[in-house]
Amino acid sequence: MEWIQYLIIIIVLIIIALIIIKLNQKDFSSEVNKLVKYLGGKENIINAECNMSRFKVILKDVSIVDKAGIQRLGAKGIVEIDNQLKIIFGKDAKQLKEYIKDILK
Repeated sequence: MEWIQYLIIIIVLIIIALIIIKLNQKDFSSEVNKLVKYLGGKENIINAECNMSRFKVILKDVSIVDKAGIQRLGAKGIVEIDNQLKIIFGKDAKQLKEYIKDILK
């Protein structure tokens, strides 16, 4: 009878662990939609590239970009050069680029 209690405890711990994992996963489609909005909309994006942890985007008009919004999404830094932004997102940069490419199609 004691093993049933242990089994119930293990099942409860597994359920709690799965809930914690699910809550910690990023919803990239939601983040990408916000990022596109902060970049001035998809009409403002000319090209997007990824290099390691940096996400480079070439824009028509850099002045309409919401840099504070981009930083709230987790950007560790933003560098503006002419009509492009280099945004440091860390390991998520490559995945964000793939989602943005899909949106721009």
